[in-house]
Amino acid sequence: MVASIHTRFVDRIDGFRVVGQAATGEAALAEVARLDPDLVLLDVHLPDLSGIDVLRRLRADGHDVGVVMVTAAREADTVRAAAAAGAAQYLVKPFEFDDLAQRLAAYRQAELALRRLDTPDQEGIDAVFAPRARVRQPLPKGLSAETARLVEDALRAADGDLSAAEAAERVGLSRVSARRYLEHFVDRGSATVRLRYGSAGRPERRYAPV
Repeated sequence: MVASIHTRFVDRIDGFRVVGQAATGEAALAEVARLDPDLVLLDVHLPDLSGIDVLRRLRADGHDVGVVMVTAAREADTVRAAAAAGAAQYLVKPFEFDDLAQRLAAYRQAELALRRLDTPDQEGIDAVFAPRARVRQPLPKGLSAETARLVEDALRAADGDLSAAEAAERVGLSRVSARRYLEHFVDRGSATVRLRYGSAGRPERRYAPV
């Protein structure tokens, strides 16, 4: 049941799709060898091996697949062991869709930066090691979860980026209200903002999903 929920979550995130599932540690190792995925969502509590043992065996076999721990285990020793074995992210269950989406976006950002490396300078190296999922922030006072979902859906459905005025028109809000939601998405790490300069006046803020 949990794997089914997580599958639906992943399938909603741009740039990711589920290629396989495994219910035991041994099955996970076999599926990684068979499917050669880019990323594994790995629990600690498995019927045969621990997820930490699975991760260590993957690394011992020379497999550099990305691993995001998705687990209820929150013991300090377990978290340290996951980090030492090379887990990219660690997400404690239960969690909401946005929590997973932010971490997968951070992983994807780091992987894209890694693929662009040739002879990198420090900035290029930092782009690989620096991305981290931000802690999900509660909505500021005056913003509603329902409207936030509408603005976020409009942002993700856009062909490219959106201004606050364009988002407001699509959702039926004032420009000021739409901008508050968009800036909140930037603060929590689920959107980016850039300035577009015109011939005159202040630059326009353009927003895009992460």
